[in-house]
Amino acid sequence: MRTSPTPVRRVLAAAASAAMAVGILAACGSDGDTGGDADSAEDFDFSCPERTDGTPEADTAANESQPFVFGSPGDPTSMDPVLASDGETFRVTRQIYETLVDTDCTDNVPGLAESWDQNPEGTEWTFHLREGVTFSDGTALDGAAVCTNFERWANFKGGFQSPNFTYYYSAIFGGFTENDPAMGIEAESIYQGCEADGLDATISLSKYTSSFPGAFSLSSFSIISPASLEAIADVELPAADSPLPEYSQTAGTLAGTGPYVLTEWDHGEQQVTLTRNENYWGDAAKVKTLIFRTISDETARRQALEAGDIQGYDLAAPADVQPLIDAGFQVPVRGVFNLLYLAYTQGQAPLEDHAVREALSYAVDRERIVNNVLPPGGLVATQFIPPSLEGYSEDVKTYDYDVDKAKDLLAEAGQEDLTLTFCYPTDVSRPYMPAPKDIFDMIASDLEAAGVTVEARPITWVEYIPTTRSGECPLYLLGWTGDFSDPYNFLGTWFAAESTEWGFDNQEVFDSIAAANTEPDEATRVDLWKAANEAVMEELPGLPLSSSPPSIAFAANVYPPDVSPLTQENFAQVYFTTGS
Repeated sequence: MRTSPTPVRRVLAAAASAAMAVGILAACGSDGDTGGDADSAEDFDFSCPERTDGTPEADTAANESQPFVFGSPGDPTSMDPVLASDGETFRVTRQIYETLVDTDCTDNVPGLAESWDQNPEGTEWTFHLREGVTFSDGTALDGAAVCTNFERWANFKGGFQSPNFTYYYSAIFGGFTENDPAMGIEAESIYQGCEADGLDATISLSKYTSSFPGAFSLSSFSIISPASLEAIADVELPAADSPLPEYSQTAGTLAGTGPYVLTEWDHGEQQVTLTRNENYWGDAAKVKTLIFRTISDETARRQALEAGDIQGYDLAAPADVQPLIDAGFQVPVRGVFNLLYLAYTQGQAPLEDHAVREALSYAVDRERIVNNVLPPGGLVATQFIPPSLEGYSEDVKTYDYDVDKAKDLLAEAGQEDLTLTFCYPTDVSRPYMPAPKDIFDMIASDLEAAGVTVEARPITWVEYIPTTRSGECPLYLLGWTGDFSDPYNFLGTWFAAESTEWGFDNQEVFDSIAAANTEPDEATRVDLWKAANEAVMEELPGLPLSSSPPSIAFAANVYPPDVSPLTQENFAQVYFTTGS
């Protein structure tokens, strides 16, 4: 993997030309020669061009008889989306359940609500629901159904309040109606209630937050049939480390309004089967049967596509993209809307020392990662949000690669013989991290060149998130693909309050994020987000490494979905075509 660096501009142009050759330009992101140097975002185009491949004729017989099988990098965790926080779960649940607000590229667009209003203070949101929508169990969608879901989440108790289960709810709404002290949540919930009036539902908040209306598009806040929720109303999770409830692991328990219904989840075969919802309110899914099959190894995913065992897969390895295109496969590239970082857990000595964190940051050659591991169009990150978001600041403190400076800072801190455990995930690829072991190896060698002894700790993905969130790993790799277009979805996700995951208590940082998040005036809010970015990079809780445009591959006889920079593809758009 350690080839000589290739100029990003030249590679990006070649990749874009290849994408145009197969007629796929649906991604948010660059097309043509719009790249820039690996450490500059100035020339990148984050707009969302229309796809230009037309609508080829569907093979009706194949769509009715042949399942479309998609190779996913990891298993879903729960078929109750409020209990999940991972993209592999949402890839599946997004086909079954729907949200009040949807996204088109990174824009908010109508979902179950055909329109919505807010009061001038941004504390009341009234959603005007579509007429004639029913859940797959036959229950009608109305304002009362929406309120049932919001009231359920707000009144979770016991283990259901643990961030291990309801991460997004506590991250967006702060807390619950009655916080359980055993779950460690102390913040007061901003959710004040929900009122229904026919096809209208009004959500009341105690204060404005810039997360809305985008947060209403989160898959965790999918609207589920009240009738099916009633059947699981008595389920309890007594502790934060309880196993996920059985109902969330089986098919047929919960009903949504989406284009597919869940018919089977075979945990042994690592396969989820969905069947077309024949009573769907919108455009019916073209393919009757949709299967998500877990294939954790990226080489195995490519081989399964080449063999015809699957018809699409995610996170094609950068080295595989051009060979796949040359072989006739379609490889759309998503836009850049993610971030990979190296975290410094300040609860682990000596990472509470700012000089040590600075030294580690100067020791890492991020351009080498971008040029040798990431797909064409990868970008060195300077802050904890991608450059397409408001509040991206050119004035953040940067930490350019300088191994001599790293050595000097370690010496000044008395840490010339520093040894650190470095965690990285195994058996997984993520949109922001296509090759975790390769990235780990590069960073580890950089740190060792600066005099740091690295003790590797590989951890399986299923255990990785709980381990890193608990503060056990001094150094670790992780990242984030944005859920909606607002800086709080990045900065607020990580740094809105003290946590064991980061282990620092800097009230200036917390206050700066809160000030930006609660400012309704757009121009003022942009300036406040810039200030928040600058405060975070002064604190240096970790080193932003890169942003990456991940690729997704499909067979030649498939009409692919519009690819999403949020990885929110709608598989109801997929169909088998004739003449291929």
